Amino acid sequence: MKIFLDTANIDQIREVNDWGILAGVTTNPSLCAREKRSMRECLAEIAGIVAGPVSAEALSMSAVEMVAEARELAAIALNINVKIPMCVEGLKAVSRLAAEGIKTNVTLIFSTNQALMAAAAGATFVSPFVGRLDDIGNDGMAIVEDIVDVYDTYGIESQVIAASLRHPMHVTQAARAGAHIGTVPYDVLVQMVKHPLTEAGIKRFSEDYEKIKHL
Repeated sequence: MKIFLDTANIDQIREVNDWGILAGVTTNPSLCAREKRSMRECLAEIAGIVAGPVSAEALSMSAVEMVAEARELAAIALNINVKIPMCVEGLKAVSRLAAEGIKTNVTLIFSTNQALMAAAAGATFVSPFVGRLDDIGNDGMAIVEDIVDVYDTYGIESQVIAASLRHPMHVTQAARAGAHIGTVPYDVLVQMVKHPLTEAGIKRFSEDYEKIKHL
């Protein structure tokens, strides 16, 4: 499973990119607003740092406006794909954008049926929101499993991005469910690196080396 970073913070993106694990970035207007920068400025800089896909969100409500906005966003950099919400107008926009060769990420997916329709329309990526389903008492990861299973059965090429991942166990579960990608907040990635036994082992090796380095 590929790891995407869900942020618009340039320092975080540079740091995780230096780890050698970063395959892409997902953003949204709220994340850009936290950085007090325009979305276009953020996207241009992120796309210059990360070699993989960068998701930028279209905010229009009609298919015609979504398509026009998507063209502008995709023109910022070759590795930008456009987030389109799962709705009738969104499906229309995805279909038209696919015909133009513009990659899309259909977001706010909460059911397998929605994921099927998004793929049929030509979505490059679909993003089931795990944490938000958990919040209302559903099993968010079960949707990821179902979508992956159906896509595998029919050879559907759209890639599943497990989104709204709230903690390291979500990432493990997404990988076991067969998600192609997990988009993860920075704080969760930092938690994933750490383990108390690893830290204890490093400390022990360092202490033992100090005992013998002059021998």
